[in-house]
Amino acid sequence: MDFYKVIKSRVSTKKFKNVPVATPKLDNMLNAAMMAPSWKNKTSYSLIVVDDESKKNAVANLIINSDEEAKNAVNDAPILAIIVGDPSESGHINGKEYYLVDSAIAMEHFVLAAANEGYGTCWIASFDEQKVKEELRIPEKYSIVAMTPVGEVEQSKAHYEAKDIENHIFRNYWSMPYSEKKHLVMK
Repeated sequence: MDFYKVIKSRVSTKKFKNVPVATPKLDNMLNAAMMAPSWKNKTSYSLIVVDDESKKNAVANLIINSDEEAKNAVNDAPILAIIVGDPSESGHINGKEYYLVDSAIAMEHFVLAAANEGYGTCWIASFDEQKVKEELRIPEKYSIVAMTPVGEVEQSKAHYEAKDIENHIFRNYWSMPYSEKKHLVMK
């Protein structure tokens, strides 16, 4: 698929078909995540692929959300991918911990690859981290950054309109409009 079509087609999916994710396609997604750039090429992140129903359901029950959508999405999807960072393997400059950035870049590579392979995903970053660590036997030194259910889309939704470029993209300094904004809207 064309890269820009992948970006435009990728939306948060909350309803999945009860169909397994094809192993070669999952391998492509995982390889995409592992090709992500990282601070000093340290690769301070790891991924956990959860396909065991009882483990997936246990993690779903640890999601903190005002509604049940994310929990139900994890329960319905055939796979849950979790990205975990190791702060000790990453840089710390002026209070910034780069494992968070590294992990986010890798997860975005993963979700874009999933869209390219025809699968839906949904970023989830609100959960009881300590209990998820216990459930999945993640050592204490690691930090869970995010997770996403992965599967064939049962119910799709329209992509949101492009962000308001005037209020989000500037040239040279804050609030200076980017004059060629008409070229930035994806068709």
